[in-house]
Amino acid sequence: MFRLLQWLPLLLLLPPPGSPEPPGLAPLSAGAPPQAPDLLYADGLRAYAAGAWAPAVALLREALRSRAALGRARLDCGARCAAEPGAALPASPGPDSGPGAARGAWEPLLLRAALRRAECLTQCGARRLGPGGAARLRVGSALQDAFRRREPYNYLQRAYYQLKKLDLAAAAAHTFFVANPTHLQMREDMAKYRRMSGVRPQSFRDLETPPYWAAYDTGLELLGHQEAALALPWLEEALQESLAQVESCRAGCEGPEEQQKAEEEAEGTGSSGGLYEAIAGHWIGVLRCRQRCVGDTATRPGRSFPVPDFLPSQLRRLHEAHAQGNLSQAVENVLSVLLFYPEDEAARKALDQYQAQLGEPRPGLGPREDIQRFVLRSLGEKRQLYYAMEHLGASFKDPDPWTPAAFIPEALREKLREDREKTPWDREPPQPKPLTHWKDVLLLEGVTLTQDARQLNGSERAVLDGLLTPAECGVLLQLAKDAAESGARSGYQGRRSPHTPHERFEGLTVLKAAQLARAGVVGSQGAQLLLEVSERVRSLTQAYFSPDRPLHLSFTHLVCRSAIEGEQAQRMDLSHPVHADNCVLDPDTGECWREPPAYTYRDYSGLLYLNDDFQGGHLFFTEPNALTVTAQVRPRCGRLVAFSSGVENPHGVWAVTRGRRCSLALWHTWAPEHGEQEWTEAKELLQEPEKEEGEGMPSRDPAPEPPSHRLQRVQDKAGKPPRVREEL
Repeated sequence: MFRLLQWLPLLLLLPPPGSPEPPGLAPLSAGAPPQAPDLLYADGLRAYAAGAWAPAVALLREALRSRAALGRARLDCGARCAAEPGAALPASPGPDSGPGAARGAWEPLLLRAALRRAECLTQCGARRLGPGGAARLRVGSALQDAFRRREPYNYLQRAYYQLKKLDLAAAAAHTFFVANPTHLQMREDMAKYRRMSGVRPQSFRDLETPPYWAAYDTGLELLGHQEAALALPWLEEALQESLAQVESCRAGCEGPEEQQKAEEEAEGTGSSGGLYEAIAGHWIGVLRCRQRCVGDTATRPGRSFPVPDFLPSQLRRLHEAHAQGNLSQAVENVLSVLLFYPEDEAARKALDQYQAQLGEPRPGLGPREDIQRFVLRSLGEKRQLYYAMEHLGASFKDPDPWTPAAFIPEALREKLREDREKTPWDREPPQPKPLTHWKDVLLLEGVTLTQDARQLNGSERAVLDGLLTPAECGVLLQLAKDAAESGARSGYQGRRSPHTPHERFEGLTVLKAAQLARAGVVGSQGAQLLLEVSERVRSLTQAYFSPDRPLHLSFTHLVCRSAIEGEQAQRMDLSHPVHADNCVLDPDTGECWREPPAYTYRDYSGLLYLNDDFQGGHLFFTEPNALTVTAQVRPRCGRLVAFSSGVENPHGVWAVTRGRRCSLALWHTWAPEHGEQEWTEAKELLQEPEKEEGEGMPSRDPAPEPPSHRLQRVQDKAGKPPRVREEL
């Protein structure tokens, strides 16, 4: 069962619900080598989808720890192996050396040193991480993005809530919200946690943000209150921790993930070569990654841009604070600023002032050693990257505004100068709009949130009312009726439903509606409204679930299901069997395979109802077993049910036993290549001027997106009526 038996030791270490637990995520498996983060995370999501909350918590927490342990091991092993006697790599001939620059002298030394370093890293990794070392714990790019967005904490907060551990639920929710401040659903969850009696203000703690941000903000606040002496230790801590975070990031650049990126980039460009081309390509990727580390360190969680000039600005504040007490420290810090900006007038003026106050020159007084090492190392890497740009055609976007012009080859300076003028470094990064603005603008006038995910007993679900007026519902219902009566319907053309023999099924695509409107078969008002409403649903779904990542319409279908008279007695099947929209659901195991024939590119789904004058036809959500109902939604005009399309939201439709049920079904995707081209064609067609009589209409009759055909065993199981656990 989801490979959970192998994680039984973790479950035994979990405290019982309601018992105290230390802040943060204390180790559950101290002393044991970490397991693969991707497997832990996948098993955690399976347990979550099955409602196994305690195993889900254990697995997700262990995935977070395993990834952190991997980062620490790489940092420690890299530092240890670099410090071993004889570990320094020999200097190779510089770019200006001649073609016969003693290749026989440096090549064996270089490769021998590389082999020794690899041996040291492999042995260290095996000691720290178990057999296979870091290679066994490789984290793919998709999982890296999930952890960067703190997605595990979104699942953890729900699981903790189910376990009645409200303190940790609030902490997990807060941790996710810090990195996703425009996520409206989490914003509402946070407000609910604050109203709960078992949640204290100190429960809202960030379990992920590096400590240097707290020190940085405290130091700035004290400086703002003219408390320089109190601010100094905080500012110094912020700088030291920032440099340590940069080192941690740089250690990650040497991992197998960067090698995989370099290989994928080489495949994508079609480049090929031998040993030295491969070495150069991987090394260039490592250098680019290292150069990005300061920007990554300077970017607050939830922000899109780094704090400009993060390290030099900290040094400026340090020298200004030290100037009120320790002039020697002030000189060290202002000289460090001048390493970045040798012509900085304010820094030069401050240096002259400090030296005048000190009087006699003091030997040994110079820039900070940690900053000297940082700058010299960074400049050495930039020199190599610019050489690769000029001679190997490599790409590199320098993130630093302080790079000396002399380091940039003359042939590249003009282009880079134009690119730099377009970068945001010379201005404050744009601040995100207030959340109230998002809600006011994107939730549309008159639209109300009726039920959120918690009220629907799941995740990534919502019910909103007021998207359509009764008049608009009437226009779309008339559009469906006119298209059906024309005999030129899109979709299943009024045949018996592919899901049940007891109903008829009719479907109309946006392009077919536009074509029928141009032919005068249906009213143009209905076809135009169909386009407008589909875009209205898309923008609202994006605002609620995915504010920072654009959603694209993937398929839009105006669907009507009609009960066949005389065939409803003792009916036991469903109008639409339980399924997930982007994976093949197997109720026996709770697995959902994201592979064809499922539409794997679907990310969010929506159902906009047009009427309620029928019997049956309610939407319901189930557990992954396709039997236990967790929530039901009653259709009504203008009601939208929106939800994520994966295994977390299996759903079906109760039988329509009388009348005709009509709704607008929409699917959305993050992948623009899967956007609905027919929507654009329909819009262009409706905007064209009327053709002269006799010109005719295009004969193209696009086939609608067919239903996903399940495995027969899965389909038979899913078609059985579920057990009702709770109805809202």
